[in-house]
Amino acid sequence: MSSLVSGATNFRDVGGLPAGTRRTRAGVLFRSGNLVDVDDEGLRAMGDLGLRRIIDLRDDDEVRFAPSRIDGLDVDVQRVPLFLGSVESFFERDVSLGELYAELVEGSADRIVEAVRGISEAPPALIHCTVGKDRTGVTVAIALAAAGVDRAAVVDDYARTEGLLPAARNRRVIAGIRALHPGNRHAEELATRSPAPVMRELLARLDTAYGSPADFLRAHGMTDAELERLRDALIE
Repeated sequence: MSSLVSGATNFRDVGGLPAGTRRTRAGVLFRSGNLVDVDDEGLRAMGDLGLRRIIDLRDDDEVRFAPSRIDGLDVDVQRVPLFLGSVESFFERDVSLGELYAELVEGSADRIVEAVRGISEAPPALIHCTVGKDRTGVTVAIALAAAGVDRAAVVDDYARTEGLLPAARNRRVIAGIRALHPGNRHAEELATRSPAPVMRELLARLDTAYGSPADFLRAHGMTDAELERLRDALIE
């Protein structure tokens, strides 16, 4: 499947996912990797989507290295850096993808709430990180699950990412990681994979610890009114 926006990796609409007898709205929430290589055609496509907000989950160094190309778009950019430490540290410590996500939800819970709030405050919204796999994947999955999207559909949407990452990009990134950390066991998983079992495990972790993904958001400051607004924004 080609990207909705030319030059952007993994750019897609999360509309059409089943939520009981209803579905997620099309044209309300988009997700992607970074926007540094968006070309003129892609810029026009983003304009046609009518985006009101872009939620950027990257840290300052990532933004400086790969600034978004959104010239001329009338859009509010909300910065919500999710990782509390350097992305590089995950490769140095050789954590698994599941361990990374566990650290993410516990270490950046208040920021995940901030990002999910941003989705419903100014739709249509785009949420993105560098690849659109981990920070974006976790945040979107929690938002969708909290809004009432069927669990299997939440997991399937997350799992689609690895099929949308360019093979050349994957080879280049893995080679770079191997050069710096030759003994790393989880490099390929961290850099290129989005396995369904990992997301199922994360959502089950939230069920066990909090009651549900919605209760995770409640526990870190989201109100019932805000959750209702999220559901109204996302679900037909």
